[in-house]
Amino acid sequence: MTTTKIPPRELLRNMFEAAIASAQPALCLPPHLPQPPRGRLVVIGAGKASAAMAAAVEANFPGEMSAQLSGLVVTRYGYAQPCRKIEIVEAAHPVPDLAGMNAARRMLKLVAGLTADDTVLCLISGGGSALLPLPAAGITLEDKQNINRALLKSGATIGELNCVRRHLSAIKGGRLAAACGKATVVTLLISDVPGDKPMDIASGPTVADPTTCADALEIVRRYRIPLPAAAEELLRSGRGESIKPGDPRLSNCETRIIAAPQLALEAAAAVAREAGIAAHILGDSLEGEARDVGLVMAGIARQVALRGQPFAAPCVLLSGGETTVTVRGGGRGGRNVEFLLALALALDGHPDIHALAGDTDGVDGMEEIAGALIAPDTLARAWAMGMPPRKSLDDNDGHGFFEALNDQVITGPTLTNVNDFRAVLIGAGALD
Repeated sequence: MTTTKIPPRELLRNMFEAAIASAQPALCLPPHLPQPPRGRLVVIGAGKASAAMAAAVEANFPGEMSAQLSGLVVTRYGYAQPCRKIEIVEAAHPVPDLAGMNAARRMLKLVAGLTADDTVLCLISGGGSALLPLPAAGITLEDKQNINRALLKSGATIGELNCVRRHLSAIKGGRLAAACGKATVVTLLISDVPGDKPMDIASGPTVADPTTCADALEIVRRYRIPLPAAAEELLRSGRGESIKPGDPRLSNCETRIIAAPQLALEAAAAVAREAGIAAHILGDSLEGEARDVGLVMAGIARQVALRGQPFAAPCVLLSGGETTVTVRGGGRGGRNVEFLLALALALDGHPDIHALAGDTDGVDGMEEIAGALIAPDTLARAWAMGMPPRKSLDDNDGHGFFEALNDQVITGPTLTNVNDFRAVLIGAGALD
């Protein structure tokens, strides 16, 4: 294997960009389009990639069948794409807003009264949970916003968060598919969740949900999330139950995952190997506190650099998944930058380890920033600026830290979302 001399930061950015490119709807969606139906093709959907998915549908749907095509999808503010037949609505993420709730109501009306000759094509990607909010009867949008904020700060996993969302919703947990009546429902998913479970991608509006109201109640108790009386009663009474596996209302439903974190990691690995660097995928669904994952990854990287175990350097360690951050400080957060800051502290300026971590949707936490990079001199530069790294970590201020160092990774809207991307490059001296 011939090693190409390329700066470590450039190689890491190239890998990240390849991961994002592999999940672009224009590339991964067309092979999965259903056959044109005898009746109407109604396109619905929600997520950060949904508008780009809708544009890919229009670009690849037979021109002579365009009269049958209509629809409505909701995406994040700034993520809209031009479409002719499919209406694009923008709404808030990660905390839902009125625009998303109104779009959800309209979507349910759009699929009502369809026949067996019709097909509903549902385009779902990460972010759809917040973008398609429709509270169950008795619960207000403000209630859902407050519960959502509390869960986001609590350290709950994405699976736990979505379990609660499904049982407080009038559209998630299979309810949207049930509303489609006799129509065939084909759901195309771009996965952003560990394990690629359809019920957790946008909280599964068109798929069955085996979890229960009791499960949701246990989660809110575990994280001490205050519930308004109406939400508490909904879960205690079981009135918030979602659509379960085997329900005949989902008998005409088909679900396909068209892009996922593993495919993105494989695309990044190919870029590394082309540069002569061995690539090792450690997992596409790593979870846990971001700072804890940073500590573990630092230990593995040091073992590779010092002892050539379990891999020989030069190499890159790739991983995906979704970590969590339990917010205790007043900083600007971000699970990828929290991971990197913890990683940098644990590496303590190791001379031959670089890393990049970022969210493939271009947004880490609440910031319009994908992530950041670290290098052997990261801590030294921070101290020289009078910025103690440990203090930044304790304050959950990864974004502030990397902004000061000019080490942020900013992509703008990527129009896709296959979760977090982490690359730890060891033995990078061979690339200088």
